[in-house]
Amino acid sequence: MHTLPQPDAAGIYTFPTDLAEAHFQWQQELGNRKPETQILHIPAPLTGRTYLIEQRQPAGRPVVAIEPHHDDFALSASGLFLTRPRPLTVITVFTRSTSIDPAFAGTFATVEAVSALRAAEGAAALEAFGARRHLLGHSDAARPYRAYDKQRLDDITHELAALLADHGDAELLAPAAVTRHPDHLLVHEAARRLGCRWFWEDVAFWSTYALAGCDQHLFRARVGNSLAPELSDFTDALLDKLTLLHLHGSQKHPASKRFKPLRHAWTVAADLLDQTQGPRFAERFYRLETA
Repeated sequence: MHTLPQPDAAGIYTFPTDLAEAHFQWQQELGNRKPETQILHIPAPLTGRTYLIEQRQPAGRPVVAIEPHHDDFALSASGLFLTRPRPLTVITVFTRSTSIDPAFAGTFATVEAVSALRAAEGAAALEAFGARRHLLGHSDAARPYRAYDKQRLDDITHELAALLADHGDAELLAPAAVTRHPDHLLVHEAARRLGCRWFWEDVAFWSTYALAGCDQHLFRARVGNSLAPELSDFTDALLDKLTLLHLHGSQKHPASKRFKPLRHAWTVAADLLDQTQGPRFAERFYRLETA
């Protein structure tokens, strides 16, 4: 692993140049690996540029991750599974979308075009995990955001339950809904109804949702003391996670936005006890302490 640069505390966009160079060198190193090494060559759906990443070898208890949108798992929880891969199934609930960066709005002008692109991005970012995928086909919440419909929650919970019936003793993983996005809140509640006790902190990209005092207050008021935080150090897989962010290219424009989840992961890692080996990067998860 290359020496990783330490983000400058002055701001979120002050360190991408060094990290981009480290990622470029890492891609070259993967390209020079011996033929028996399982290196995948994955083209980014938007740009067509090919990225290299090592195929993970899953082991242990299977996991079913229930994500609201195509990029939520990759942005917020993929570092853990890059470092400790487990058999993985990802269920994406809201897969019909018009959410596209304005720079590409003219190219992807319909729900079908945007949805197809985001589905392709999701598939590319999950390829290294050998993950199975299920797309439920629901539409994203529209702005201005309002509370989700209770009937919709019931319907989606029923659909998820039918899928989970085929996954035996798999452990469930879902968003903690630290954000106020109604899609995240709905998926969180559906997962809890289904017995989920493990959640990821879903603020890796839109981290400002959780930085404001009012947002923190709302989150704590909703969950109380029931969710216990835990950190997962993924420093050794940082550059591979950056590869996943590149595969989600159209959702991270300009390119500097791709570094925002990693900047957040650096601040999260400040809570790790061992900081003796240079800058660390971590993801925050939560465990449900009470049934």
